Order: sequence, then C-alpha cells, then structure tokens
Amino acid sequence: MTRSLVVKATAGADAPERCSQAFTVAAVAVAAGADVSLWLTGESAWFALPGRAAQFDLAESAPLQDLLDAILAGGRITVCTQCAARRSFGPPDVLPGIRIAGAATFVDEILADGVQALVY
Repeated sequence: MTRSLVVKATAGADAPERCSQAFTVAAVAVAAGADVSLWLTGESAWFALPGRAAQFDLAESAPLQDLLDAILAGGRITVCTQCAARRSFGPPDVLPGIRIAGAATFVDEILADGVQALVY
C-alpha cells in the first residue's frame, strides 16, 4: 500500500525557509513513491501562478521551480479557494495541473485512512 502525505504550505517569500521546506518535503516524498498532495495557502498561493516559483531564491536550497515541477509530475497541487480569491486570481490563471479547492476538500484529504498531514 502506498502511503499518502498531505503537505500544507502556509508561507511564501515572507518566510522562505519554511516555504522551501514544504516544497522540498513534498518533492522528496513524490520521489520516494508516496501519494502526495501539496496545498498552497497564504503567501505560498502565489506559486500557483506562471513564473512565480522561478523568481523564488533561497541559498543552499533546490530551485523552487524544480520542486514544483517534480510535485506536479508525480503528485497533486491545490490552491486554497479563499487564498486565491484574496489575491484576485482563479482557475484560468494557475499553472496547468493545479486546482483550486476549499477547506472541505482539504479536510477530506487529511481525514482519509493512512494519511500523514504536515503543515509548514
């Protein structure tokens, strides 16, 4: 049975180390064969938009764009509905493969059997 991991990123450029850790853990879990769902909330929601991850830079960290691409290739990425709305973007604006969903969907994911949830 494949283990499932839900990672919630709550930080973006405002807390770059925490943001990078969330993306790194999610990407490593994808590489390890886990079923991974990354949620972008708060300031991390911006990384659902084209070009934003490429602008992120943190010394001694993997490029955020590479991590994002790895997660999209083998996992799922969701942007919080309210977080997207507060930043005035919607489904047509996000990168292909990224969805926008709300708290009910997040709760369904984290309460499923065999799921580990982490919040950064």
